[in-house]
Amino acid sequence: MVIEKKFNSISEISALQRIASMADKEVYLSNQEETIKVDARSFIGLFALDFSQPLKVITDSLYVIRMVEMDLRKQACAAAVR
Repeated sequence: MVIEKKFNSISEISALQRIASMADKEVYLSNQEETIKVDARSFIGLFALDFSQPLKVITDSLYVIRMVEMDLRKQACAAAVR
């Protein structure tokens, strides 16, 4: 499954890295064009991506999918309140 997500802070990136480390399946991050694809567990690999643009979270892990979707819902609620 592919989920598009905009990362707004280092703590969000770090949270995804921790989630990916606990996942039962591979988790990748890629740019929109999918020309760069890195293992989400690799802190060094994450520096290859441009976080000013939305990224694609690519995984078959239901745990990661649910955690990312929960985060997207929190962001949507926070934006609606502003």
